[in-house]
Amino acid sequence: MPSYSITRPSRQEDYARFSPNTPIVIDNGGSSFRIGWAGESDPRVTFRNVVQRPRHKATGETVTIVGDHDPSLMKYFDCTRTSFRSPFDNNVVYQFEIMEYVLDYGFERLGANLQVDHPILMTECICNPLSSRSKMAELLFETYGVPSIAFGVDAVFSYKLNRQFGRCNEDGLAICSGFSASHVIPIVKGEPVTEACCRTNIGGYHVTNYLKQLLSLKYPYHMSSITWEKAEELKMEHCYVATDFASELQLFQRTEPSSVADGRVRRPPVASFRCRFLPLSRERTIGSFATDGRPLELLLLPLLLFAAFTAAVRSFRHCHCCCPQLPSLLLQSSTTSVDAAVIKGNEEAKEKTRCWQLPWVPPTQGDVPSEEELARRAALKEKQGQRLRDMAAARKSIRITELENELTGLEDLLQQLDEVEEPEVSSILSGTKFFSRQEIESATLRVAQSLRKAKGEPSEPEEKNDSSLSEKYPLVSVPDELLSPEQLKEKKRQIFLKTTSEGRLLAKRKRFEEESLREKQNQLDEEKRLENPELYLEQLHDRYRELSEKVELRKRVKTNGNQNLSGGVGRGERLSAAQKERMRLLTSAAFDRGKGEDTFGARDEDWQLYKLMSKDNDDDDNGQDEDEAELARVTSRLQDIDPNFVPKSDLVPPQATPEFSKFRPQSLEDFKIVLGVERFRCPEVLFQPNMIGIDQAGLDEMAGISLRRLDRVDDPIKDDITKSILVTGGSALLPGLLPRLEAGIRQIRPYLSPLTIVRACDPILDAWRGAAIYANSPQFSLQTLSIQDYYEKGESLLSQYQIKYTI
Repeated sequence: MPSYSITRPSRQEDYARFSPNTPIVIDNGGSSFRIGWAGESDPRVTFRNVVQRPRHKATGETVTIVGDHDPSLMKYFDCTRTSFRSPFDNNVVYQFEIMEYVLDYGFERLGANLQVDHPILMTECICNPLSSRSKMAELLFETYGVPSIAFGVDAVFSYKLNRQFGRCNEDGLAICSGFSASHVIPIVKGEPVTEACCRTNIGGYHVTNYLKQLLSLKYPYHMSSITWEKAEELKMEHCYVATDFASELQLFQRTEPSSVADGRVRRPPVASFRCRFLPLSRERTIGSFATDGRPLELLLLPLLLFAAFTAAVRSFRHCHCCCPQLPSLLLQSSTTSVDAAVIKGNEEAKEKTRCWQLPWVPPTQGDVPSEEELARRAALKEKQGQRLRDMAAARKSIRITELENELTGLEDLLQQLDEVEEPEVSSILSGTKFFSRQEIESATLRVAQSLRKAKGEPSEPEEKNDSSLSEKYPLVSVPDELLSPEQLKEKKRQIFLKTTSEGRLLAKRKRFEEESLREKQNQLDEEKRLENPELYLEQLHDRYRELSEKVELRKRVKTNGNQNLSGGVGRGERLSAAQKERMRLLTSAAFDRGKGEDTFGARDEDWQLYKLMSKDNDDDDNGQDEDEAELARVTSRLQDIDPNFVPKSDLVPPQATPEFSKFRPQSLEDFKIVLGVERFRCPEVLFQPNMIGIDQAGLDEMAGISLRRLDRVDDPIKDDITKSILVTGGSALLPGLLPRLEAGIRQIRPYLSPLTIVRACDPILDAWRGAAIYANSPQFSLQTLSIQDYYEKGESLLSQYQIKYTI
């Protein structure tokens, strides 16, 4: 598996010393891009095959970053609106704009400047589409001017290299589990059999992404710490492939010894996994009896076991007649064995559990303050409070002085108007902001009320008798026949102003009455509390409980209808009387058409129909407002006199709030990421892709499909192929992959058939090394496609192009 340590490859300085006949070898993998010279043991440049294009924060210029980048550079670039982009789609290159950025960076790091005048050998997946191969050839020929190119399968190059090391034979099977796809390629006489190969869109990327999703769902508070790169590192260090997924999963079940209490053995539920029968039911004919080459005794084994079980039951009944204590002894023995298995399973699960500790800083615990310190803090708090009170008193004094001066000025102005004649009133008012005596009287009344409020005196309702309103609006009482058109307009305006003034006066009187009633109610409550505090508190709690239930019931009925209140069923029983009446009116209005003359609207009462049809008319809003106001008053009263009272709206159960942990300090355990089932559950997608929603075959099933597609190959050669199965690719580094493959393929093959599975020497670099050895051979030039042939024959030559691996 590739490592994602941030290391930028350095530029090579010896590009000029290689002759133009020395080929350049490129392993264009879905995870990493490797480029180097033919004949060398390792690639010169290796980087992650992704591109990101962030913007510079200062200039706004878009820059291109190929491969991984140093996180310290993120303070200069804005990467929030961009993400990593890969040129691949399921191991097939389709984003050639991104591919060009990758090739530019790779050739520049290798030392090339403008034109690449070396032959190129590039790896590709098996059965690469013609469109992808032709566009890649066009990019290399026309952009970089390479003299010749050759394309080869990476898994076959890895197989040829390991064959030189003696790890595999001439005939064999190459299982390549790559980054985003996996391939099974049969190799006969050193050449791949393309018509028998098998492919599935599952690889190391899906394992890492599945692990990231599981950990993010399990620890939502640490999603920022569980990055894709960190999930890849955890996969490399801790994940493994279980030989038997179901048995491995049972070790991590949360079973307790109490499950076998009361003398009864209760098996724990197994609902967290799915088992599948590995024989390939997709290619078998339903209803036909096929042995798949296995002996008939194996197929009859379930019947033989059932017969043996029946005989054991009969013998048990016979022994029970002779020894009645036998069932209790057997039950006790089985209970003890189950207890031992549970304890053993828990111990094994603990041994296989890994923990990843996130950085955690313990909260600072201050020293307990002394009595002198507490007294000093209390004195400082009192001093600050007194300073604030003095400031508030000073502001209040200034406000009172301003209001008194303003009130004195207004009273002097009114007195001055009383002492002068009517013609001189307009000249006096011209120097003020008032236009009439009524405005001055209204301003005087407002200032007097503000002054009484500032001094803390009880406010008085504003009295406006009919005579004052009549004086202010004289045209209201004049008949329309005696007024001119301009006076009629002014009369309408005065009627509107008078109505508005009367409405304000009524609202003020109502507020004053409510305040007076509230003060009286508070005085009565205080008298009751002082007379009998315990009884008063109990009555107040009962009142609060009654009002809260009433308001909650009304809200529930208004939201969900009158459900389950009358005991009836059906929609009619769920509707209230007002709702039923509204439904009747809607129905009659919808179907009452064309029945005589339409006289709707002739009377003012007709328009009340829309109000009755409205949903807002279903409940008594006035009663609801009164209950809610009373509930608020009782709640406020309880909060004042009962320190232990908590309103129902503030009571939230801990399990209903995902932020419950924030009410307690974060501990070291909260920053611990536990890897248990995830260690083998994530790699299981290589064998059961349906776990992540991909309906395709797993690695072991792919091997069986590929072998059955070899119809023209004899069975002895198939046995030779299964003797030499090579596993390569990044996922081949997962521990336990080879035993799991052997167990799965052995179920497919005939009984006692030979089977040998080996891992490549270096599953990651063997593809590039094998291609480097192949490109260094003298016959490599005969397997290349020159630029002259490309310009003459075009894409038709690429469709027929296939290199020979046995040269």
